[in-house]
Amino acid sequence: MGVAQDSSADPPKNNKQKSNDGKQIPHSAIDKEFLAAPIKSAKDKFALVRGLVKQHLDSFNYFVNTGIKKIVRANDRIVSGVDPSIYLRFKDISIGEPSLTMDGVAEKIAPHTCRLSDMTYSAPIKVDVEYIQGSHDQKTRVEKKGVVIGRMPIMLRSCSCTLYGKTESELAKLGECPLDPGGYFIIKGNEKVLLMQEQLSKNRIIIDMDKKRNLNASVTSSSERIKSKTIIQMENQKISLMLNQFVKKIPIMVVMKAMGMESDQEVVQMVGRDPRYAALLMPSIEVLIRSWSSN
Repeated sequence: MGVAQDSSADPPKNNKQKSNDGKQIPHSAIDKEFLAAPIKSAKDKFALVRGLVKQHLDSFNYFVNTGIKKIVRANDRIVSGVDPSIYLRFKDISIGEPSLTMDGVAEKIAPHTCRLSDMTYSAPIKVDVEYIQGSHDQKTRVEKKGVVIGRMPIMLRSCSCTLYGKTESELAKLGECPLDPGGYFIIKGNEKVLLMQEQLSKNRIIIDMDKKRNLNASVTSSSERIKSKTIIQMENQKISLMLNQFVKKIPIMVVMKAMGMESDQEVVQMVGRDPRYAALLMPSIEVLIRSWSSN
C-alpha cells in the first residue's frame, strides 16, 4: 500500500519567470547581460514600439492642451501703431474636432476616409478674440468666440483624434486596426511620422568639458518669447563669460563689476567665503588688473 507523500516536503520548484521567447528571467534586479540581449519575440518588439510611440503622443497632447495656450498668452495682444487704444487680443485658443468643410458645412471625418481620399487629417484652430473697432470717439469693443484662424494636422490616437478612447469594435467599424499604436499624421492621404530629436535640457546648468579640455558651465534659457545660451568657461585657470550676443569672451570680473560689485573683495565674498573660492578667482582678478594697467 503506497504512502501518500507530503507535497510540502517536495524540493522548491524553480519559479523563475520566463520572457516571451522562453528565456528565464534572472532573480537579480539588474542583469546587464539580460538587459543587453536583443529583443527577438514579436510581442516584446510590439511593446517596445508602443513605448516609443507614447513619447510622440505625450508630446502632441502637451502641445494641444498646454503648449499652444502658452504661446498665445505670450503674444496675446496686437496694438495699433497709430492709436494705442485700438488693439486685438487673443483670450483663448483651442483645437476642434477633425472635420471636413464642404459647402460651408463642417462634418466629422475619420482617418481611414482621409487615406482613401488623399486628404489631410486635420482640425480647425479656434480662438476667442477681443478687439476695438471704429475710430476717434466712436470706438466699440467687440468679442467673438470660436473664430477659425487655420487648421492643424492631428496625430492619430492623440487626445484630439476621433479614435481616442474607442473600443476594438468601434475601431473596426471606423476601418482601423486595434493594434495600430498611432503616433503619426495623415497628410494628403499619406502616413507621415515626425522623427524624434535629442536636445539638451533647457533652463538647467550643464557642466562639461570641450575638446580643448576647458571646463564649461552652460545653461540654455528658453521661454515662449526668447531663447539664449550662457556659458561660463574656465580656460587656463581664467574664468570668462560667453553670450550669443558677443563675439569675444568677457572676463568674469568685468561682469561682476558691471553687476554693481565695487571691489575684488566684495566679489569674492559674494561668490563664497571659503578660501578656495578666493584662490579660484585670483587668476581672473590678475587678468583684470593687467588690463587696467595697460590702459
